[in-house]
Parts: sequence; structure tokens; C-alpha cells
Amino acid sequence: MRPSPAPSRDPQPWWRVGSIYQIYLRSFQDSNADGIGDLRGALRRLPHVAQLGVDAVWLTPFFRSPMKDYGYDVSDYRDVDPLFGTLDEFRELVARAHELGLKVMIDQVLSHTSDRHAWFRESCRDALNPKADWYVWADPLQDGSPPNNWLSVFGGSAWEWNTRRQKYYLHNFLPSQPDLNFHKPEVQEAVLDSVRFWLDQGVDGLRLDTANFYFHDPLLRSNPARGWPVESDPAVTAVNPYAWQRHVYDKSRPENLPFLRRLRALLDAYPGTAMVGEIGDDDGIGRMVEYTQGGDKLHMAYSFDLLGPRHDAPFLHAMLERLLRILGDGWPCWSLSNHDVPRLASRWGGEHPDPRLLRQAAALQMTLLGTPCVYQGDELGLEEAELAEGDLRDPYGIAMWPEFKGRDGCRTPMPWDAAQPCAGFSEGTPWLPLCSRHRAHAVAGQAPGGLLEFYRRLLAWRRAEPALHGGTMQLLEPHEQLLAYTRESERHGRRVLCAFNCSDKPLRWHLPAGFEGAGQAPRDGVEFDHGAALFEPWGFLLAEAGQEAAAAPRGVQDTHGPDT
Repeated sequence: MRPSPAPSRDPQPWWRVGSIYQIYLRSFQDSNADGIGDLRGALRRLPHVAQLGVDAVWLTPFFRSPMKDYGYDVSDYRDVDPLFGTLDEFRELVARAHELGLKVMIDQVLSHTSDRHAWFRESCRDALNPKADWYVWADPLQDGSPPNNWLSVFGGSAWEWNTRRQKYYLHNFLPSQPDLNFHKPEVQEAVLDSVRFWLDQGVDGLRLDTANFYFHDPLLRSNPARGWPVESDPAVTAVNPYAWQRHVYDKSRPENLPFLRRLRALLDAYPGTAMVGEIGDDDGIGRMVEYTQGGDKLHMAYSFDLLGPRHDAPFLHAMLERLLRILGDGWPCWSLSNHDVPRLASRWGGEHPDPRLLRQAAALQMTLLGTPCVYQGDELGLEEAELAEGDLRDPYGIAMWPEFKGRDGCRTPMPWDAAQPCAGFSEGTPWLPLCSRHRAHAVAGQAPGGLLEFYRRLLAWRRAEPALHGGTMQLLEPHEQLLAYTRESERHGRRVLCAFNCSDKPLRWHLPAGFEGAGQAPRDGVEFDHGAALFEPWGFLLAEAGQEAAAAPRGVQDTHGPDT
């Protein structure tokens, strides 16, 4: 297999060496008993994040918003919504995070605004005002229907009729989230100015929501059909007809790239900052590479390839083989959970997740080439919460219930102390119910040697291991049960073998030359026998090689099946 190229910068920037922790602000910690997590609550819990051993926090949106999509519908890019606190409290959080050695990254929702944003209200007024074409407006067809077949991710047409303008406007998500028209230079300038405002507040980076949705086809051509049945994009539920189209005209347009270069030039004026983009696309890996290659666009990006249900060895090997073949100097970010998908423990582990699988998933995430991003609660092993229909808040889930239950199941309150009301999240009634099963996973009750301690140990080892800091990645031969690769830093003379039994069956596997399986690297469910590793179900091995082993021939012995 072709190894990935060595990184070009030395020393490595923090975003290549470090790791990120996502805070879903509404559900992290409430400080004023209104049942909604806020900035002061997040500030209180920053020590937990620092003790975990990550390098940065990503805060979900806290800007002024009518909360139709819970903050991803921004009505004022430059102010804090009173639900979450004040601008001074945000500055206090940034200062405290920096004291603890943490970078602060903030969500930027640039592709669309709320319909209550002053820009959209002015745009709706008439066809002659200065912001008339700041959003995507289109005339109806002769029969009054929308101008093309574009669909909303949240269901139905992506076009909404406006009686005042007598036109349709585009919304890739909710009708209350009109899309900005990035073909207008004035729109790009206004968006860049809003980003500059937060960089001036001292933030260290951005997470870009829907980073491939900024531009649309100006000719408004209809998307071609994919046909049915389809293998759904993991970013879209299988019951959503959005998956029936090939989205070649409504997103991932080539015009995105010049704008991303402008955004990168802005961040380059603030040394030490970085941005990670969310890529929801049929070809997430390919788009992630396109958006991060060349050092002039995104610093890093994540796709939904590891946010779906598949985690078997053939799937993982094929995905990584393609990534390494096309990556060049691009840079992935690896999320196994976030606020948009069912929690890792349930998505990969089912109703009763095996603790060994959760440890293996963490080890996989921390050893892949790229930057890991941990979602709050994964370090505790939280399962997806089951909610009654009446408890739902997510408009996506409400629209597609019951076949799709929405995103609320991964957004329920963080459990801190099982002995406290609402497990320490709030003294009031939480905006989403606390999952009763989550009390057993609360931070205060995590046992010595449990998953939380494992994450801390794993992150500490990752920080200390140069082979994982942007070094090369070499896939070993494909195997029906086992995923195996090496990470290597030639400059440091370090090489690490990473091997994962991605199944619920035991496995005997001959170790490659130069690895004895000893050392300080984490491993779980593995014993050694005369040059072979004996894997329990979901066992994994991270083995360090010494100076001589670093030069040993690459390859693997007997990787096509269990020994007999």
C-alpha cells in the first residue's frame, strides 16, 4: 500500500498534533437553573476537559437566534444570545480556557441565517433595496411551482414562497433558514467581517457548519436522480428522499474553493488559528481532501464516513486506502460522534454495547492520521437516549417521526454526578429529559480503570508519541476481521503498529517483523504467543517498535484469516 506523505511543516502546528473536544453547549452545564446549558456552565466544567487531555474545545453556536434549529439559525452573528450569557462571559471563558492550556474553536454558520436576521428582513422588503439579492431568490415556473427539484435536508422542497417578493427563496434546511447568496461579493465581505469580529475576541479557530453548502448553481439546474433504492449518504437518514438525488447543483460547487481561500487568508492573519469544516457529501472523503489540500483552504475537515453504522474491517480498510491514495497534503479530522448522529455506543454497539468495543473505537480514533474530535459524553460511554415523541425538540425528527427520531437522542444533558438532581446538569427542568441510563455513567461515578480513565491515558500516550503527530500511515493487508496499519515518524525513529479485531469473534494473528507487543502503548483484550497476537472480541493492540524495528521491512504475515 502507498504510504501517506510526511507533513511539510516542522514543528507541527497545534491542530495537527492536538485533539478537539466538542461541547454541545445547550446540554453541557446549566448555571442559572433555566434547564439550558450556557457559557458560565461551560466555564465551570472546563477543568474536566483539560484533565481529559485534549488541546481545544469546539463550542456549538451561542449567537442570537430564535432557536428554531437550536442555534444553527443565527439572527445576529456578532452577539451572544441571552440564553447562553453575555459577550463578557464569553471573553471570560476564553481567558480561562487559555489558562488551562485549551484552545477555543467556535461554530460559524455561514451558509444561511435565520429568517429573523436583519439582512433577510431587508431582502424581503422589495426588489430594489441594497440587500434584495443577498439571498437566493427565484421566480416560479409558469405553473407556479418552484424553479427546480432541489430538496431540503429536513424534508420537502428547498424552496419557500414569499408573498411580498412574489418569489421563492432557497433554504437547504428549515424554511426559517434562508440561504445567503455567496455569488454576491457584498455577502462574502459581510460574512468575513463577522468572522473577523470573533477572531478579534481571541478565539483560536472555527468549526464551519455545512462548509460545502455556500454556493449554488446560478443557472438553478435541477439535480439528476440517483434512483431507488439507494445506499444513503450517512449524513442523511435513509427515509429522507434527499438521498434520491445527486446533489451536483445545490452544494459542493467549484465556487466554494475561492471563498475558502479568502477565509483561509483571513485566518492566516491571526497566527495560530485553524478551522475545521463539516462536509456532508455523497463523496465525503473526496470532498474532504479537495477542501484541505494545498495549504490555502481549510486546515482540516471531517466527513460522515465514520459517523454511520459501519465499522467492520473491510469497510474501514477500503475507506482508509482511498483516503491515503488521494490525500496528498490534505488533513482529515476524525469524529465518531457529534450532535447530528446517534451516539457511538449505540450506533456501533447496539442496545448493550460491549465496553471493549468502546475502548477499541477510542484507540482507532486516536491513532488515525489526522486530528481526533471527541464528542461530549463519549468518554463516559453514553448510549443514545430514547425519547418519547412528546419530548422531541429537533424539527428534523418531528418531521420524520417515527422512522427517524431526529437528533435529540445524542443531545440530552451531560451527567456529572448521579447523586444530584438532573445528574448535576441543572437545578431546573432540563430542555431535554436526562436519560435515566446515563446516571450510571456520570463523571463522578466513573470507576478507576473505567472508560474515562482510559481516554485520559490514551490521550496522554498520543500526545507523547511522535509517530502520531502527523507521521506517515501505512495500511497493512486487508483482512476480514482485522484492521491494521503502522504510524511512523522517520525524524524521531518511531514506529507504532495499530491492530484492531473489528468483530465479536476471537482472532489469532502473526505480528509483523520488529514488533514484540511490549511497551507502554495501550492495548486491550490481547495476549501474545510465540510471535502471534491472540485477540479477544473487539481487542486491539498498539505496539511500539524501537530504533531497529523502525527500519524493519513493512508488511504482515498471515493476514488473511485466523490461524488454525
